[in-house]
Amino acid sequence: MQSLLSPNYTALFHNAFPGDESGSLSSRQTPGKLWSATLPTMVAAPKLLAWSKDLARELGIQKPETEAEIALLSGNALAPGMKPYASCYGGHQFGNWAGQLGDGRAITLGEWRRPDGRTEELQLKGAGRTAYSRRGDGRAVLRSSVREYLMSEAMHHLGIPTTRALSLVETGDDVIRDMLYDGHPRPEPGAIVLRTAPTFIRFGHFELLYARQELELLAQLTGWVIERYFPEIGGENAVVDFYEEEVRRTAFLMAEWMRVGFVHGVMNTDNMSILGLTIDYGPYGMLDAYDNFFTPNTTDLPGRRYAFGNQPQVAKWNLANLAASLSPLARDPQQLVAALERYDDYFAEAYETMLLAKMGISTQSPESLLLGEKLETLLQTLQPDYTLFFQLLETIPAEASNDLAHFMPALYSEPLAEAAALLQAFLAQYRACFSGNFSPERAALMQKTNPRFILRNYQLHEAIEALEKGDDSFFRKLEAALKTPYEVRFPELNEKQPQWALTKPGCGMLSCSS
Repeated sequence: MQSLLSPNYTALFHNAFPGDESGSLSSRQTPGKLWSATLPTMVAAPKLLAWSKDLARELGIQKPETEAEIALLSGNALAPGMKPYASCYGGHQFGNWAGQLGDGRAITLGEWRRPDGRTEELQLKGAGRTAYSRRGDGRAVLRSSVREYLMSEAMHHLGIPTTRALSLVETGDDVIRDMLYDGHPRPEPGAIVLRTAPTFIRFGHFELLYARQELELLAQLTGWVIERYFPEIGGENAVVDFYEEEVRRTAFLMAEWMRVGFVHGVMNTDNMSILGLTIDYGPYGMLDAYDNFFTPNTTDLPGRRYAFGNQPQVAKWNLANLAASLSPLARDPQQLVAALERYDDYFAEAYETMLLAKMGISTQSPESLLLGEKLETLLQTLQPDYTLFFQLLETIPAEASNDLAHFMPALYSEPLAEAAALLQAFLAQYRACFSGNFSPERAALMQKTNPRFILRNYQLHEAIEALEKGDDSFFRKLEAALKTPYEVRFPELNEKQPQWALTKPGCGMLSCSS
């Protein structure tokens, strides 16, 4: 285990591509550059609030104990080998081309050499202005930082591809934010997350180079990404094979989001990882009551472009823009189109396997696939608590016995007659699938597919409010619970959303400032 201050860093991306070395923080366009040198802005009084022991162990980093180490986590100090920069990329936001965007409040410190020989980018989020901050201050508030720290680690322990969070530091500085964009800004405590990933390269990197017709740099970036992160791909058709892998990974990620009820909230192309990771935790939410039209993002109203049920098709739309960006490099661009069309098959296969596993069914058949369709109709009509519903499905008796009462703990209101009838019809067919014999294998499959604990927005909000008052006890409980999401470690956390949380700001829907 090494100290964060050890000379264990590389600057591979920084050294491989042209960048703006000026260090200027003025907002500007940087054509022909993939990064801008950026030093973090000093903060007043950094204090370590949280440290991911599991991730630190994987990376071979010892817990910071000294002021100098904590200073590094806040951006107040650097280690030998670091060449901090903000990355330049573009993106489509809510379906519209936004042009150059870039890291407006994220600063990559460098790549850390892991014990296994791989490298991991270390990036500070909320460490001050960059050349791409536009009108922003480059800072992050405690509430958004808590949300990213906890949720990225929660997703990892759920088994879903994601960026990770190593540390959470309070800065001692206030940050002014208008949480609801309603003209009532207020000072909030500032914080910084140190997050990690093998790379933070996004679809938007390729899009911006294509939009600017910087095709030589586009080819250089594509070749570098393939060589470093997809070494199994090579030959004359490498660009198409690389793109097809993007299609596969993205389809799988969407099925995994649907499995646990995760709603990203802002699936712009600049928030799509080239590695198929969940990236940029802003106004996200986990489903409480099942609703395909649920969006946790106030900015996404009224169109609900990024609602829960829309995510798979939005991902395909985003992939289409990536295909267009790679088209100048493909020997036959029509092969990119063909690969994109296979997205539906990749997603359908992953989704159907996932949905059957949630019901404890391991083998596909015409009957089981039909049952999956009926389940989706039931969920949208009944709108039970998504997480609790499958826990209760696991424990239903093999023979019908007051089934509606059995599921009441997962319901937010007394069901209408139509919904109750759908439930009874579904359960009759469900029992028939198992011939009335619920095996231990069924329960085991359900238990490893359906989480017992998810991080709900109201729980996060309670933890944030307490932290702002100096009480970290509930935060610590959530931090412990997320590490074993398939076990009921804290029964009081495995409950549906309370009534008071339906209308309290920050508990259901959030703005992009979250």
